[in-house]
Amino acid sequence: MASAEGFYERTDATRFLAREHTRGPWDPEAQHAGPPAALLGRAVEERPGARDDMRLARITYEVLRPVPIGALEITTTVLRAGRSTEVVEAALTPEGAGGPVMLARALRVRVAGEAVPAVLEAPGLPAPGEVGVTPFFPVPWEVGYHTAMETRFTHGAFLEPGPGTCWMRMKVPLVVDEPVRPLDRVLIAADSGNGISAVLDISRYLFINSDLTVHLHRHPVGEWACVEARTSVDPAGIGLADARLHDEKGPIGRSAQSLYVAPR
Repeated sequence: MASAEGFYERTDATRFLAREHTRGPWDPEAQHAGPPAALLGRAVEERPGARDDMRLARITYEVLRPVPIGALEITTTVLRAGRSTEVVEAALTPEGAGGPVMLARALRVRVAGEAVPAVLEAPGLPAPGEVGVTPFFPVPWEVGYHTAMETRFTHGAFLEPGPGTCWMRMKVPLVVDEPVRPLDRVLIAADSGNGISAVLDISRYLFINSDLTVHLHRHPVGEWACVEARTSVDPAGIGLADARLHDEKGPIGRSAQSLYVAPR
């Protein structure tokens, strides 16, 4: 996919300009965490010297502060380089900021040289073509993440409390005039688990995640990623959004978000 549109415009090898498609639903100056999560995941995979025989198995994000819409720089550091595994950290820093606003730490695992027996589940969800488009909840601005992603619920809805299962597809590429990678499609969707499975009235309660962990046992394929999410909340105001991740061939992994929950 190549288009004049995109979530980001690349200005050099490690610098990007966020576009309005990255805008989240709560603050017109801040990004939804999905696009920067995908951008950091891409940086881990395409950094200079990245091994072709390794694949991302786990990535954990820490959202230190809201990610502003503007110029951003990504740096990557290899924390451990082994024969079969490596750990890479990526940091996202806005132009002129004193430090990063989002960190990612990724585990990459060497792909087996010889095939091993596959132990996989078959698809157990309705395909995205079998369900209709589900609109986002009302957002006070016209353009943002909510208009750049297509969403199709097979169970639940954004404004229906309880567990939800939602197919998601990017309408624009992650980076202008650059092809979309399968990993982009999963990482840009995974941060939506807490919204897909909200158990409290969003007009009365905040439920904000400051982290996200994604585990992948299979490399994703196709245009669609599905988040099958469930949220639990303790009276102390700590919650967990736990999700199974799918593509059209079946389950590919899991994601989890720690939540801060409080009255508005």
